[in-house]
Amino acid sequence: MISQDYLLELHQRSDIVELVSSYVQLRHRGRTYTGLCPFHSEKSPSFVVYPENQSFYCFGCGAGGDAITFVKQINNVDYIEAVKLLAARAGLPLPDERDDTGKLKSRILAMNKETARFYYESLNTEAGLAARRYLRGRALSDATIRRFGLGFSPDGYSATSDYLRRRGYTEEEMLAGGIVKRSQRGGVYDFFHGRVMFPIFDLRGNVIAFGGRRMGDEGGPKYLNSGDTPVFKKSRNMFAMNIAKKSTSRRYILCEGYMDAIAMHQAGFDTAVAPLGTAFTPEQAKLLSTYADELVLSYDSDEAGQKATKRAISLLASEPMKISVLKIPDAKDPDEFIRKFGAERFRMLLDGSDNAIEYELSRARDKYDITRPDGIVGYIKDAIEVLAGRCTPTERDVYAGRIAEETNVTKAALLNQLETRLKQKYRKAEKDRQKELLSEGQISRIKVPYSQGGDKAKGVANAEYQLMAAAIKDPQHLVRVCERLSPERFITPQMAEVFRVLKEVHEAGLPAELATVSHQLSDEARTALTRSLADNYDIRFTDADLDFYFERIEESVPKSSKAAEMSAQELAAYMQQLKAKKQ
Repeated sequence: MISQDYLLELHQRSDIVELVSSYVQLRHRGRTYTGLCPFHSEKSPSFVVYPENQSFYCFGCGAGGDAITFVKQINNVDYIEAVKLLAARAGLPLPDERDDTGKLKSRILAMNKETARFYYESLNTEAGLAARRYLRGRALSDATIRRFGLGFSPDGYSATSDYLRRRGYTEEEMLAGGIVKRSQRGGVYDFFHGRVMFPIFDLRGNVIAFGGRRMGDEGGPKYLNSGDTPVFKKSRNMFAMNIAKKSTSRRYILCEGYMDAIAMHQAGFDTAVAPLGTAFTPEQAKLLSTYADELVLSYDSDEAGQKATKRAISLLASEPMKISVLKIPDAKDPDEFIRKFGAERFRMLLDGSDNAIEYELSRARDKYDITRPDGIVGYIKDAIEVLAGRCTPTERDVYAGRIAEETNVTKAALLNQLETRLKQKYRKAEKDRQKELLSEGQISRIKVPYSQGGDKAKGVANAEYQLMAAAIKDPQHLVRVCERLSPERFITPQMAEVFRVLKEVHEAGLPAELATVSHQLSDEARTALTRSLADNYDIRFTDADLDFYFERIEESVPKSSKAAEMSAQELAAYMQQLKAKKQ
């Protein structure tokens, strides 16, 4: 683990307002700063930074924590990487990693770098001749091959692993990094062999994974991709994002595969990116929205590509980017089009690409024969659904006019039907919003396990929630809580975890601050604690407040349980107290 002293110094050197301001436009309001949340799409700011306790919290999506948490989430990295990034920013030497997980990640990253170098060098050997011919056949230049670090994994089942063993890497490390796989007989074999190799980089330039493409029609799947490892989550990263993020352009191009993205970069379109062997994910949509103002979807023209386009549009609906869809005539994919017609023609396609509304309307129109009455009705029904989605009033008016011309139905009738649909959607949204409002409030946000009484125990859960805010705001309050309660008495798992960590830090003689406890908490517990601090930011807890919360918790314990724990003298005093209360 990284030492507490190091973390305290790191937090002292890292002003959270300055840190967040480099990603979010903040407005100073009293003792806090507010802005639009970088972790979800919103029009009204619900993201708040609290300088006094060096924390942040979003009341919209629930993201919250300290400076390390912010760096971890905004850069999509793990805890150790977040500490390193923040340390570099603060001018601190890198922390001394003593935990096994951190050491393993460092070893895997170093091993991946060695592996990528081995693949690249193997490409230029006699064994790599077929791979070089394949890349030449795809019209890739030497400069492009170097830029992307393309390589070749030799045939056979041990060439790569033998090389890594000579470099001092163990079988366990190769398995953890996904370089080798274990066979049914118990041995290991090179996962990628006889394939053209594509190293995958993170935003910092580390090699975190690989993709491998076969060169012929036989030899297993066309593409093999690294699975998730301690340094790689395929749903959170994108191919060529490390290059695209350096571009001055804010128009990104989302491709279906590695070769499409590489071909676009070679043709001068340096913001082309691609998913990593899986369907486009919400995490990737969020990552792109951090860098792009416009995203052009450039999937293949076959049915699978069109399904992928439709999925991407739905995932991107809540992101604040302009979405366009590229139509590729006379070619199955962007790579083929560029090779046939050149970069300038492709640029013209990009500039004339349909927006998402036009694309969806076109797809709806293609489903029906609009020379027939039933076809017109079906098309209009689908088109109304499109226009009732994420469209501005101006867009609705313009496209309603176009649909009216296509179907020979009056624009007024279309707008009337659209208005009816919008009212239906509004009523449903309002109903959902009212349901959310009914469930809002500090008490309702606290989830109590059913075994602990569920909603009936929320008063006790609220007392725990408030006590943890009081304990971290005032050391004297923490002393009182430690004297009166134990973690086993808590009914909410998150607050029990928070109290356990606070108690350990306090007993170790360290200040019980967010900086010293945040990294020891689960994501759920850290979010709950940050929310508690945000809710009570302007509250000054008194001893009377604590007494009230203690009483609420203690009254929840069954009287028989209390009596069983008492001595004879305590029991007599307790019975006398109950008698006095009745009188």
